[in-house]
Amino acid sequence: MAKTTTFAITHFSVAFGVTYALTGDIVMGGLIAIVEPAVNTVAYYFHEKIWNKVGGKNNIPLPQHC
Repeated sequence: MAKTTTFAITHFSVAFGVTYALTGDIVMGGLIAIVEPAVNTVAYYFHEKIWNKVGGKNNIPLPQHC
């Protein structure tokens, strides 16, 4: 759970930082930092459903540390 938490903090920080750097707007940075990960989560859900239906049969095994 600690790894997931630190990844989420990193994700929010990067989303905020990039948006703030591009716009100079703290409110917009905060909004994007919240909305973008939420949209990504939904997109990932559908990606997994499609992957399992179409591409899941030809999975290449990844090393255990990934």
